[in-house]
Amino acid sequence: MIPRFAMLDNAVAVKFVKRFTAAALVIADSPLPKSTQELVSLRASQINGCAFCVDMHTKDATAAGETQTRLNLVAAWREATEFTDAERAALALAEEGTRLADAHQGVTDETWSRVREHYDDDQVAALVCLLGLINAANRMNIIVRNPAGTYHPGMLAELTH
Repeated sequence: MIPRFAMLDNAVAVKFVKRFTAAALVIADSPLPKSTQELVSLRASQINGCAFCVDMHTKDATAAGETQTRLNLVAAWREATEFTDAERAALALAEEGTRLADAHQGVTDETWSRVREHYDDDQVAALVCLLGLINAANRMNIIVRNPAGTYHPGMLAELTH
């Protein structure tokens, strides 16, 4: 696939991506477990069909020590035994928070209750912000047809320096 627009070759887009990446660092430094961050980002990216972000979060998760088995099962997490109850709650939130147009009421009270059982206020804040950020990233990458395969772990963090 050939991208429609090279975001990293445009000064305005680079300025935005630097700030976007800086916002992502707030989440990365939060008490939300890194594995949960990557699983949630991967699941939202799968739902949205963002190949660039699926590639990125699979590679980042692998670099952080995530197993290939768990990564392979993210799309079928409900039927898999590999995930904790906390991860299941986060993945349910990721799905409902990503598929807003599919469920006019958004995130169900049941899902929200399960999230609150497993995560403290700082972790919940990180989860909500992460979902907003990954869904925005998915949309930008899909709009410009950013292809998968070119990402290497730490690539975007290099932009903030």
